[in-house]
Amino acid sequence: MLKFKCPLLAVTDMEKSIRFYEEVIGDRVAMNFGENVQFEGGFALQGMVKWKTMLHNAKVRRNGNASELYFEEDDFDGFIDYLKGFSEILYVHGVEEMPWGQRVVRFYDPDFHIIEVGEAMDTVIRNLLKSGMTVEQVSEKSQYPIEYVKRFA
Repeated sequence: MLKFKCPLLAVTDMEKSIRFYEEVIGDRVAMNFGENVQFEGGFALQGMVKWKTMLHNAKVRRNGNASELYFEEDDFDGFIDYLKGFSEILYVHGVEEMPWGQRVVRFYDPDFHIIEVGEAMDTVIRNLLKSGMTVEQVSEKSQYPIEYVKRFA
């Protein structure tokens, strides 16, 4: 059976991308092999030139918007305030609340890969319970099983 290791993003400027993922996302490089950099968060970056070479110079379509890297943040409001300090961030959309109660924001990395940051679902569940909703109501809204929601009641 195959064992999935990690998503890999091809990037045009490795140093700029490393700075982005360290400064904006708060992740750290686990291993740096030059044209391939692995992050502690479980994803990797590959230099575009090397990537195209490994694909035998096949045409690489960029900006397809068919995938994203997804992160969660316990202090979502704090992260949104922090994100405002980066004037170069290009947003897919600002903060939106999903039907299940989670707030999310989507923006692009330097190579226009979509990054989604969502409020941690445990935090969402806690906040829904604090708002006066019953365990059953929170389970229905959040789509999490009742037994999971009960852990926070």
